Amino acid sequence: MTQTFIKGADISMLTEVENFGGKYFVDNEEKDLFEILRINGIDTIRLRLWVDPYDKAGKPYLGGTNDLQTTLDLAKRAKAEGMKLLLNFHYSDFWTDPKKQSKPKAWESLSGKQLEDKVYDYTKQVLEACKENGVTPEFIQIGNEITNGMLWPEGKTPTYLFEERRFEEVETERKNTSYDQLAGLLKAGIQATKDSLAADTAKIILHLDFGGANDLYQIWFDEITNRGVEFDIIGLSYYPFWHGDLKALELNLNDISARYQKELLVVEAAYGFTGEDPTGACIFTEELAQVAGYPATVEGQKSFLRDLMKTVQQTAGNNGIGIVYWEPAWIPVNGTSWASLEGMKYGNDVAPIGNSWANQGLFDFKGNALDSLNVFKEF
Repeated sequence: MTQTFIKGADISMLTEVENFGGKYFVDNEEKDLFEILRINGIDTIRLRLWVDPYDKAGKPYLGGTNDLQTTLDLAKRAKAEGMKLLLNFHYSDFWTDPKKQSKPKAWESLSGKQLEDKVYDYTKQVLEACKENGVTPEFIQIGNEITNGMLWPEGKTPTYLFEERRFEEVETERKNTSYDQLAGLLKAGIQATKDSLAADTAKIILHLDFGGANDLYQIWFDEITNRGVEFDIIGLSYYPFWHGDLKALELNLNDISARYQKELLVVEAAYGFTGEDPTGACIFTEELAQVAGYPATVEGQKSFLRDLMKTVQQTAGNNGIGIVYWEPAWIPVNGTSWASLEGMKYGNDVAPIGNSWANQGLFDFKGNALDSLNVFKEF
């Protein structure tokens, strides 16, 4: 594998986990998480950023409560270990994905040019703060899983219907207008990045989910490239129990590599090391393992990771540049949760409170590094 192949981890939940007493161990010896990741070959840290992840009473939405200060503090620790930084702008006060792309509370009255200007100003302010703190990102992700647009309703695009593998049918005029609006918002964030980091090199990522859906990537990126949106990397989420098998991912990677001549980075991936659910909120189950085709064991997790990295590495045109493991260190300490009740209300997304990812980490429930973590050293 080439020297430039990215081996990343999104550890945005870390501050919350540590605040509630979470610790990490290698061979029963406690170590700092960043040191553990570095010695196991992780070279890039991805961090999400929310605008104002607090309710009206000033209480955190949880899920990491990834405001700017939290993000800067984590970024400093990553840089101290010699790691690169991938900064993931959600342009929201909380989680964004294809189901929800809520505008920040303070931006709710903004639309049109005002909203574009706010995206520009906010992006520029954040990146200037990064420079001042010595944590300039090498990669900038403009929006998170923006399959159906961002900053709704202004930036909402036709909905991709996952089970039917198609976009909803909308009138051509409305479809064109919605992609025009999304393109304007993306351009604002991208221009702010270029203006802020003119003397540096930072690559722009546009990120969709459902990495095995080639029709989604063709249609979406055709619409965006036809509108002159400039970017460097196509980011994909790929979870094999939701997004098709590795053959589907391979087909998509090879097609969009040739079609758009862009670098390709799997910015989110994970797999369970057990079907056990210590929190009562875990997403991964034995049934999902059967769908994915890998056993819900440490060996199954290792096999998936190896196969995923090989698939990305072998992308046509050498455009597959790496993977980022999502929240490998989110261990189930009491108090940590993907959301508070108020956070759920903000995103209009209600699910059981708790750690929904504990059995998909690269550490066991007590914070001991799993053998899966060694796979990154193989590459």
